[in-house]
Amino acid sequence: MAEFDNVMAVFKLLPKTNCRKCNEATCLAFAAGVFQGKRPLSDCPFVSPEDLESFGDQAPGRKDPREELAKTLAGLKQRLAGVDLAETAKKIGADFSNGRLTLRTLGKNFSVDARGNFYGEIHIHHWIAVPVLNYIIQAGGVTPSGNWVPMRELPKGKDYYRLFGQRCEKPLKRLADTYTDLFEDLVQLFNGRRVENHYESDISLVLDPLPLLPVLICYWKPEEGISSTLNIFFDDTAEQNLSIGSIYTLTAGLVVMFEKIALRHGVN
Repeated sequence: MAEFDNVMAVFKLLPKTNCRKCNEATCLAFAAGVFQGKRPLSDCPFVSPEDLESFGDQAPGRKDPREELAKTLAGLKQRLAGVDLAETAKKIGADFSNGRLTLRTLGKNFSVDARGNFYGEIHIHHWIAVPVLNYIIQAGGVTPSGNWVPMRELPKGKDYYRLFGQRCEKPLKRLADTYTDLFEDLVQLFNGRRVENHYESDISLVLDPLPLLPVLICYWKPEEGISSTLNIFFDDTAEQNLSIGSIYTLTAGLVVMFEKIALRHGVN
């Protein structure tokens, strides 16, 4: 019997109409319940008999995230062993010396050798390690075009943009609303740079989590009778340098990092 790898694998099977016949507010909320083993897939009356047969009436339950992470990293390290790091470094905006490929992530050095050992100036979380290894292995080497698009307009972004809005844009907007120094700190701590205001936003800031994967954050301040808005944009070449899943993981991890920084500054 097949198992779900992530929430989006469940979501793809659903009608995406938010009809609430499963008693959840949205199809995405139902998908999360199925993936976590809290809801049977058959609670959605629109799932096809073929999909029910493939995945079973009961959700397989969420796997131990530590085991899954270890398995993912082990697989990536095995693939990394077959990569010519010296040649790859030339394509992806990195350096190579003493057997290590070194690239800049958020203004800090991150290095890896052919065995998958990490060396860095920042604490290496899984949400950095997995996307970086994928970035090195995929090695698209495509120069950003300068054309900014939202997640939903990336080739495979339609599968992720709802979850992206909930897990990335909404929490970052809440943070920007209460943490008045957020954007200034992002500039200073992570080598971000203010750019000419895009889409008539009040603040436009570019971060570089990876050399060929810039991220544009646009924030519109609240006005009388109008709430604030925050949107995150990617260069339209993003998926040529990194898979959509890793783009999501990396961005969600950045938001968590920013939240922790805000907590250290006493922001609730």
